[in-house]
Amino acid sequence: MNFTRWSARLPGTQRRAAARDDRSSVPAARAEYARTEGTPAQPDDAAQAPSGAETAEGLPGPALDDLSAREILGRLPAPVALLHGPDHRVAYVNDAYEAAFGPRPSGAPAAEAMPELDRLSVLPLLDQVLRSGTPRTVKSRRTAEGGSYTVTCTPIAGEDGVLVYAADVTDHAEAAERLRTSERRHRETAVTLQRSLLPQELEQPDDLRIAATYQPGGTDAAVGGDWYDVITLGAGRTALVIGDVMGRGVRAAAVMGQLRTAVRAYARLDLPPHEVIQLLDVLAAEIDASQIATCVYAVHDPNEGQLVYASAGHLPILVRDEDGTVHRAADPTGPPLGTGGWVHTSGTIALPPGSTAVLYTDGLVERRSEDIDEGVASLARALSGAKGSPQVVCDRLIRSLGVTAEHDDDVAVLVVQHPARTGADAELFHNAALDLLGGIEAAPRARAFATGVLSSWRFPVELRDLGVLATSELVANSLQHGTPPMRLGLRRTDRRLIIEVTDGDDHLPRRRQAEPADEAGRGISIIASIATSWGSRRTPGGGKAVWCEFSLPQ
Repeated sequence: MNFTRWSARLPGTQRRAAARDDRSSVPAARAEYARTEGTPAQPDDAAQAPSGAETAEGLPGPALDDLSAREILGRLPAPVALLHGPDHRVAYVNDAYEAAFGPRPSGAPAAEAMPELDRLSVLPLLDQVLRSGTPRTVKSRRTAEGGSYTVTCTPIAGEDGVLVYAADVTDHAEAAERLRTSERRHRETAVTLQRSLLPQELEQPDDLRIAATYQPGGTDAAVGGDWYDVITLGAGRTALVIGDVMGRGVRAAAVMGQLRTAVRAYARLDLPPHEVIQLLDVLAAEIDASQIATCVYAVHDPNEGQLVYASAGHLPILVRDEDGTVHRAADPTGPPLGTGGWVHTSGTIALPPGSTAVLYTDGLVERRSEDIDEGVASLARALSGAKGSPQVVCDRLIRSLGVTAEHDDDVAVLVVQHPARTGADAELFHNAALDLLGGIEAAPRARAFATGVLSSWRFPVELRDLGVLATSELVANSLQHGTPPMRLGLRRTDRRLIIEVTDGDDHLPRRRQAEPADEAGRGISIIASIATSWGSRRTPGGGKAVWCEFSLPQ
């Protein structure tokens, strides 16, 4: 194989025909250089200096045109191989190649003599390079020896050959791997923190069936601050929360944890949804003004058959009726949490028996290639045909929206079903109510009503007597401290008995220690002693509701 013939076609070379095989042209070139620069020609011993070296006077070594291909390639510090013919036989490997991969027999096919090319995924490219005449590159592949190389295959025009050039990128690959490992550990920490701050087990209210799914973004995506929660408020009411901190990593997860904890604390105050959002807005600005978050807080009351909600920049709730019709919660929607200066308001959306509500974060519906409203519309279409248990609906929505393990954003979905009960199951759920008029006859009428209702519900005598006592104390408290209109409500579920009295006064009662001489002040203490739980709240139209619960024997 005549390597000097190939060097004329290497990029950047401009050879003189007279110097093709004649190494004696080097002294002549030096003499020509000296003549044109006005410098005396050097003696012959200087002219015999090794190729590429400088003389004592600092004259340059031989030009690239004066070197053969073998000399050029041999001086390269990177592994180089020349392959010739359709079966890519080894024509030449330089010293750097032998140092990296060992000697290679000349004339042998590369597929047999150069296994490293197969490990570097280079062999399949050789035919493509010969056919197309276009260079191809394989980036950062590891060898069996542990090194990493980026290999470029360049066709040699008119010679039916390929020049293989391997750049050692082991240091870069190791640095990149260390960086990936660090990022992976950081992400695992954030995911662990994120999951530990989410509910480990969702509360399951008597009247609802609930499931949730959280899926962090793919391995290349930093974990965000998506969260959800279910909070039982008492008297059969349930708070549903979902939110998204606009940030990434451990910091976003930490802010999310603080907001979720605050939501649970505010929910225990049993405030209207817009007041809870208003408090969260102030807190979010105090935690970190740069960490903007969205949130929707909704409350379900089984006696009303609807969700009362408030939203801070979050996506709308979707509700699917039993017949498959999907409704989208309308405004009001305020700005995200932490922006301040906005008075939030509450809205309502019906959640009748047999319906399903979906609360979600933007990772489920947001795509770079389409408007987010199109994503919400796609979710609505998927929800219209999604049937089954809440967890089944969660999984179907995730699949329908194309969310995979490599999805580039976090996704949180909360599915809430209000089941339509029939038959024996429906017999476990009953409601009864009595409007109370003022006067001394109100308390006896309330006790008689409670006795009749609780007897018809076939409660044990002991539970019935406790229920009548609790009714008497709640009504007496309302008659003494409240104002009309007054109403007594009794509700039973498969797990508890709920007694609630509403009136027109918005002063909430509190438990206090009555002195021995006091004639009043013991009603709430009695309620707290005999009931499983009790509480009070202000009602939307003004006034208050005071309630207590008794757990039913299973």
